[in-house]
Amino acid sequence: MTTVDLPLLPLGRGTDPDTERGVECPGDLPPASDPSLVERARAAKEKLGERVFVLGHHYQRDEVIQFADVTGDSFKLAKDAAARPDAEYIVFCGVHFMAESADILTTDAQQVVLPDLAAGCSMADMAALSQVEAAWDALSAAGVAEHVVPVTYMNSSADIKAFCGRNGGVVCTSSNAETALRWAFDQKDDAKVLFLPDQHLGRNTAVLQLGYSLDECVVWNPHRPNGGLTQEQIDGARMILWQGHCSVHGRFSEDVLDELRAKDPDLKVIVHPECKHEVVTRADMVGSTEFIIKVIEDAEPGTHWAIGTELNLVKRLADSRPDLSISFLDRNVCYCSTMNRIDLPHLVWALESLVDGVVVNRIEVDDRTEAEAKVALDRMLALPGTGAVRG
Repeated sequence: MTTVDLPLLPLGRGTDPDTERGVECPGDLPPASDPSLVERARAAKEKLGERVFVLGHHYQRDEVIQFADVTGDSFKLAKDAAARPDAEYIVFCGVHFMAESADILTTDAQQVVLPDLAAGCSMADMAALSQVEAAWDALSAAGVAEHVVPVTYMNSSADIKAFCGRNGGVVCTSSNAETALRWAFDQKDDAKVLFLPDQHLGRNTAVLQLGYSLDECVVWNPHRPNGGLTQEQIDGARMILWQGHCSVHGRFSEDVLDELRAKDPDLKVIVHPECKHEVVTRADMVGSTEFIIKVIEDAEPGTHWAIGTELNLVKRLADSRPDLSISFLDRNVCYCSTMNRIDLPHLVWALESLVDGVVVNRIEVDDRTEAEAKVALDRMLALPGTGAVRG
């Protein structure tokens, strides 16, 4: 099989028209400084009424999140959209893979809009379908593919979810990764898991929750023959981790964590499981975005916290609990740059276009990919504690 890797462009610099079709917004896009933007967004939403349902991911800017009908993580929002079959338009203020999931789970009559098509996810982009199919072929040649169950994190493209669907695999979230992995290991004798695309969530779950050793976790480098692994490493692995990571959570370091603890012995550290293993093992608490929010909401007044997740959310949590001491677990500003592409001008443009009867930046997954991805999603939905989706 011939594989073609996507170009690796420094974030915010350079363009690739073949992979960024639709990034340029036709029509008028109001400038960010326009003082009428808030009123224009409000007016457009009122005109659309119940025909539009706006989803806001926790990492979105405050200027955008104020117009969200519901907020949440990516899977919760996709389920929320599926629970509103009467909404003609789903405007997803998030990133591309999230809008794809919403399109998969909603009805054919609903149309999903992403206000800026350049709002992608660097982690999801680290696993291209051609690379994953090449890895599967290599695992077959190594004589182990029949024992491998693919598990993909929700933060992946629709075609990677579809790959898992047609190869006996499942989708997971950061909340149910342990349950999904236990399911996967029960599917075959001497099972191995190919975990896509975030190595850190896979490693942290396998080691800290399932009890596997770090030696049983190997990293597959898609840019090297056989993933850069020896036959012995492949044979001995229980977790084959794709070499992918979150550009935000991967920044948090054990050095900063140790420095903050040294300055404040009363500090409690809570981090997302997409963080490095060295950070997660030093933290007091580890959990999904929803878990982090719940912990801070329930925290005792006067307690001190350092949070290792996206900065928009950390700032919002700090604003909501002025009775807590909340710090950011990094020396530098750490916004999700692609999430931040969804700004108020793009939201206004998308809403006003809908008012005019024009659907812009529609995210539409093709029928075959949707059906195969739905298989993997349905397997996840059947896991204990995950919950059903209507629509």
